[in-house]
Amino acid sequence: MAKERKDRNNAKPNIFVRIGLFIKQIFSELGKVVTPTSKELFAWSFSVFIFVGLLMVMVTAMDFGLGKLVLWIFG
Repeated sequence: MAKERKDRNNAKPNIFVRIGLFIKQIFSELGKVVTPTSKELFAWSFSVFIFVGLLMVMVTAMDFGLGKLVLWIFG
């Protein structure tokens, strides 16, 4: 009998209350979002392009080098 009382006290709210709470939390979090300035946006975009370019060069060099190594070994 004690378990039944405990279960009733810990019961979840109905689905509509949970959906409403979820939407309320979404709008609360969206209110915390800060839009970057155009200068910040350009700087971050430039940084990402440079980083991606460096990764492309590194992967290309590794592919070329390992390809030459495999041809040299099994050649």
